[in-house]
Amino acid sequence: MSTTRLRDRIFAGIGAAVFLVTASALTIAVFFDMAQQKDKDDVSSQSATTVCEAKSTEEVLPQPEAFIAEGTATELQKTDLSQGDGAEAKNGDCLVMKYYGTLASDGTMFDENYTTAIGFAFTLGSGQVIQGWDQGLVGMKVGGERRLVIPANLGYGEAGSPPKIPANADLVFVVKLLRIQK
Repeated sequence: MSTTRLRDRIFAGIGAAVFLVTASALTIAVFFDMAQQKDKDDVSSQSATTVCEAKSTEEVLPQPEAFIAEGTATELQKTDLSQGDGAEAKNGDCLVMKYYGTLASDGTMFDENYTTAIGFAFTLGSGQVIQGWDQGLVGMKVGGERRLVIPANLGYGEAGSPPKIPANADLVFVVKLLRIQK
Protein backbone atom coordinates (compact mmCIF):
# COMPACT_ATOMS: atom_id res chain seq x y z
CA MET A 1 0.00 0.00 0.00
CA SER A 2 1.36 3.37 -0.90
CA THR A 3 2.00 6.05 1.68
CA THR A 4 -0.39 8.36 -0.18
CA ARG A 5 -3.29 5.94 0.23
CA LEU A 6 -2.40 5.37 3.87
CA ARG A 7 -2.23 9.11 4.48
CA ASP A 8 -5.63 9.59 2.75
CA ARG A 9 -7.21 6.89 4.91
CA ILE A 10 -5.78 8.42 8.08
CA PHE A 11 -7.14 11.87 7.11
CA ALA A 12 -10.52 10.34 6.22
CA GLY A 13 -10.63 8.53 9.59
CA ILE A 14 -9.71 11.72 11.45
CA GLY A 15 -12.36 13.66 9.48
CA ALA A 16 -15.02 11.04 10.28
CA ALA A 17 -14.08 11.12 13.98
CA VAL A 18 -14.25 14.94 14.07
CA PHE A 19 -17.64 14.86 12.32
CA LEU A 20 -18.98 12.26 14.77
CA VAL A 21 -17.80 14.24 17.82
CA THR A 22 -19.14 17.54 16.42
CA ALA A 23 -22.53 16.07 15.48
CA SER A 24 -22.87 14.43 18.90
CA ALA A 25 -21.95 17.65 20.71
CA LEU A 26 -24.42 19.65 18.61
CA THR A 27 -27.20 17.14 19.29
CA ILE A 28 -26.53 17.27 23.03
CA ALA A 29 -26.51 21.09 22.94
CA VAL A 30 -29.87 21.19 21.10
CA PHE A 31 -31.49 18.79 23.59
CA PHE A 32 -30.07 20.77 26.53
CA ASP A 33 -31.40 24.05 25.06
CA MET A 34 -34.84 22.52 24.46
CA ALA A 35 -34.98 21.29 28.06
CA GLN A 36 -34.04 24.73 29.40
CA GLN A 37 -36.64 26.43 27.16
CA LYS A 38 -39.35 24.00 28.34
CA ASP A 39 -38.50 24.83 31.97
CA LYS A 40 -38.73 28.57 31.21
CA ASP A 41 -42.08 28.10 29.42
CA ASP A 42 -43.43 26.07 32.34
CA VAL A 43 -42.39 28.75 34.83
CA SER A 44 -43.86 31.60 32.75
CA SER A 45 -47.13 29.79 32.14
CA GLN A 46 -47.40 29.00 35.85
CA SER A 47 -46.72 32.61 36.79
CA ALA A 48 -49.20 33.90 34.23
CA THR A 49 -51.96 31.72 35.61
CA THR A 50 -51.17 32.11 39.28
CA VAL A 51 -50.33 35.80 39.31
CA CYS A 52 -53.37 37.04 37.40
CA GLU A 53 -56.23 36.19 39.71
CA ALA A 54 -58.34 38.21 42.10
CA LYS A 55 -56.91 37.26 45.48
CA SER A 56 -59.06 39.23 47.87
CA THR A 57 -62.58 40.29 48.62
CA GLU A 58 -63.53 43.40 46.69
CA GLU A 59 -65.90 46.23 47.49
CA VAL A 60 -69.53 45.78 46.50
CA LEU A 61 -70.63 48.60 44.17
CA PRO A 62 -74.10 49.88 43.39
CA GLN A 63 -75.60 48.79 40.08
CA PRO A 64 -74.82 51.41 37.40
CA GLU A 65 -77.58 53.12 35.46
CA ALA A 66 -78.68 51.35 32.29
CA PHE A 67 -77.36 52.83 29.06
CA ILE A 68 -79.13 52.16 25.78
CA ALA A 69 -77.09 52.92 22.68
CA GLU A 70 -78.68 54.74 19.77
CA GLY A 71 -78.62 52.64 16.60
CA THR A 72 -76.04 50.03 15.78
CA ALA A 73 -72.51 50.44 17.09
CA THR A 74 -70.06 50.64 14.19
CA GLU A 75 -66.92 51.16 16.28
CA LEU A 76 -65.73 50.81 19.86
CA GLN A 77 -66.83 53.76 22.00
CA LYS A 78 -65.01 54.57 25.25
CA THR A 79 -66.39 57.09 27.75
CA ASP A 80 -64.63 57.73 31.05
CA LEU A 81 -67.34 58.12 33.69
CA SER A 82 -64.71 58.91 36.31
CA GLN A 83 -61.00 59.37 35.72
CA GLY A 84 -58.82 57.24 37.94
CA ASP A 85 -55.67 58.56 39.53
CA GLY A 86 -53.55 55.41 39.50
CA ALA A 87 -51.33 53.75 36.92
CA GLU A 88 -52.51 53.34 33.33
CA ALA A 89 -53.41 49.87 32.09
CA LYS A 90 -51.24 48.50 29.30
CA ASN A 91 -51.05 45.22 27.43
CA GLY A 92 -49.55 42.48 29.57
CA ASP A 93 -50.88 43.92 32.85
CA CYS A 94 -53.02 41.79 35.15
CA LEU A 95 -56.16 43.85 35.72
CA VAL A 96 -58.64 43.27 38.53
CA MET A 97 -62.02 44.65 37.46
CA LYS A 98 -65.65 45.14 38.34
CA TYR A 99 -68.00 45.00 35.34
CA TYR A 100 -71.67 45.39 34.48
CA GLY A 101 -72.67 44.08 31.04
CA THR A 102 -75.89 44.91 29.20
CA LEU A 103 -77.30 44.57 25.72
CA ALA A 104 -76.93 47.87 23.88
CA SER A 105 -80.36 47.51 22.24
CA ASP A 106 -82.51 47.47 25.39
CA GLY A 107 -80.29 47.62 28.49
CA THR A 108 -80.92 44.02 29.56
CA MET A 109 -78.21 42.95 32.00
CA PHE A 110 -76.52 39.68 31.00
CA ASP A 111 -73.58 39.48 33.44
CA GLU A 112 -72.07 41.51 36.26
CA ASN A 113 -69.93 41.43 39.37
CA TYR A 114 -70.59 45.00 40.56
CA THR A 115 -72.99 43.83 43.26
CA THR A 116 -70.77 41.00 44.51
CA ALA A 117 -67.52 40.90 46.51
CA ILE A 118 -65.73 39.09 43.67
CA GLY A 119 -63.30 40.80 41.30
CA PHE A 120 -62.53 39.61 37.79
CA ALA A 121 -58.84 39.26 36.89
CA PHE A 122 -57.31 38.80 33.45
CA THR A 123 -54.21 39.74 31.48
CA LEU A 124 -54.90 42.68 29.18
CA GLY A 125 -54.13 42.05 25.51
CA SER A 126 -53.80 38.28 25.88
CA GLY A 127 -57.12 37.32 24.28
CA GLN A 128 -58.64 36.08 27.56
CA VAL A 129 -61.58 38.48 27.10
CA ILE A 130 -63.50 39.84 24.12
CA GLN A 131 -61.63 42.18 21.78
CA GLY A 132 -63.72 45.14 22.92
CA TRP A 133 -62.22 44.80 26.38
CA ASP A 134 -58.66 44.16 25.17
CA GLN A 135 -58.86 47.33 23.06
CA GLY A 136 -61.12 49.45 25.28
CA LEU A 137 -59.26 49.17 28.57
CA VAL A 138 -55.79 50.18 27.38
CA GLY A 139 -54.90 53.51 29.01
CA MET A 140 -57.59 53.29 31.69
CA LYS A 141 -56.31 54.43 35.10
CA VAL A 142 -56.65 52.52 38.35
CA GLY A 143 -59.70 53.76 40.22
CA GLY A 144 -61.41 54.89 37.02
CA GLU A 145 -64.79 53.86 35.72
CA ARG A 146 -65.42 53.59 31.98
CA ARG A 147 -68.35 52.78 29.71
CA LEU A 148 -67.59 50.69 26.65
CA VAL A 149 -70.07 50.42 23.79
CA ILE A 150 -68.83 47.39 21.88
CA PRO A 151 -69.94 46.50 18.36
CA ALA A 152 -70.85 42.86 17.83
CA ASN A 153 -67.68 42.13 15.83
CA LEU A 154 -65.55 43.05 18.89
CA GLY A 155 -67.87 41.14 21.23
CA TYR A 156 -69.39 37.72 20.60
CA GLY A 157 -70.14 38.26 16.89
CA GLU A 158 -72.42 36.03 14.87
CA ALA A 159 -72.28 33.22 17.44
CA GLY A 160 -73.46 35.34 20.37
CA SER A 161 -73.26 33.71 23.79
CA PRO A 162 -76.59 31.94 24.24
CA PRO A 163 -78.88 32.13 26.01
CA LYS A 164 -78.23 35.65 27.29
CA ILE A 165 -76.39 37.29 24.37
CA PRO A 166 -78.02 36.89 20.95
CA ALA A 167 -76.10 36.74 17.66
CA ASN A 168 -74.72 40.06 16.39
CA ALA A 169 -75.52 41.89 19.63
CA ASP A 170 -73.83 45.17 20.44
CA LEU A 171 -72.84 45.32 24.12
CA VAL A 172 -72.43 47.97 26.79
CA PHE A 173 -70.10 47.45 29.74
CA VAL A 174 -69.55 49.75 32.68
CA VAL A 175 -66.18 48.73 34.12
CA LYS A 176 -64.15 49.84 37.10
CA LEU A 177 -60.42 49.16 37.28
CA LEU A 178 -59.76 48.22 40.89
CA ARG A 179 -56.03 47.56 40.56
CA ILE A 180 -53.19 46.43 38.37
CA GLN A 181 -51.73 43.35 40.00
CA LYS A 182 -48.00 42.69 39.70
